[in-house]
Amino acid sequence: MTQPVPPAPPGLPESFRALRAVKDESGVHPEFQQLTLTDLPPGDTLVRVTHSSLNYKDGLAVAGQPGVLKAYPMTPGIDLAGTVVQDETGTYPPGTPVLLTGWGIGERQDGGYAEYARVRSEWLVPLPEGTTPEWAMSVGTAGFTAMLAVLALEDHGVAPGSGEVLVTGAAGGVGSTAVALLAQAGHTVTASTGRPEAAAYLRSLGASNVIGRGDLPALKRPLEKERWAGVVDSVGADTLAGALASTRIHGAVAACGLAGGSALNTTVFPFILRGVNLLGIDSVACPTPRRRAAWARLARDLPADRLAGVTQLRPLDDVPALAQEILAGRVRGRTVIEVGP
Repeated sequence: MTQPVPPAPPGLPESFRALRAVKDESGVHPEFQQLTLTDLPPGDTLVRVTHSSLNYKDGLAVAGQPGVLKAYPMTPGIDLAGTVVQDETGTYPPGTPVLLTGWGIGERQDGGYAEYARVRSEWLVPLPEGTTPEWAMSVGTAGFTAMLAVLALEDHGVAPGSGEVLVTGAAGGVGSTAVALLAQAGHTVTASTGRPEAAAYLRSLGASNVIGRGDLPALKRPLEKERWAGVVDSVGADTLAGALASTRIHGAVAACGLAGGSALNTTVFPFILRGVNLLGIDSVACPTPRRRAAWARLARDLPADRLAGVTQLRPLDDVPALAQEILAGRVRGRTVIEVGP
């Protein structure tokens, strides 16, 4: 049964701006449109969006690549931050600063690249005290995913001083945040990247060592020399297989991405002979208590001044061009999108 759309509160504009992915006879392409509140999907909470972010998944959606958007037309943007305009559940008073990542926005229903969004109140997280929407989106899904991965490693006994922690895809959004968070927590971090020119950048985030992209896929034996106490892997495929084979006894590997491919060709030996834990990280439907704990930790360990040097602020107008840039691997760090006034 379709959930009814609540009446709009008074004083809102008749229309608002959105970046839509539109499908027609020429294919899928981005298009700026003026929408009304009646165009928004069902939900119990209306949010005025001030900021969003640019993730690799957003790049795919805006560029018209298949596999991300489940219907057309659709507003991409898997992250958003802003203020509550109306909450039918009474959970959030009007004016409450909130953020939202995951839950299918920007994929299954309209996301953050519009000045207004209608969502479910249970998906929202209050903006941590002392932070801003711009900070939240400089963290975004990428940083939130990295934090979940770090928390998972900690839950499985990976503590500072227990050995090297590896981060793969380290120059990307998830990887660079993981490097910063792990270094802040006191770990010795080794960063793996295919961008040699990013070595100084990764060391500035706290990496003690930088290795090349090809080092891990070159590890082909079922068990390699033990090296890593923990791993945050956003690459998958042969990189993940090599990381598993070289993880120390009772170590843990948090898998949170597939930039290098979704297939995993490995053996059970790391699991049954070394007791290695392979931990799956799901940032989309993460339970609310874990979600709030992760954001509280991010506010503590990754304040705005630490992100300033790796974050760029760009207007919504730039998103179509930025989508091509991120797919080509030319976007480093985090990109915050200024959506509304």
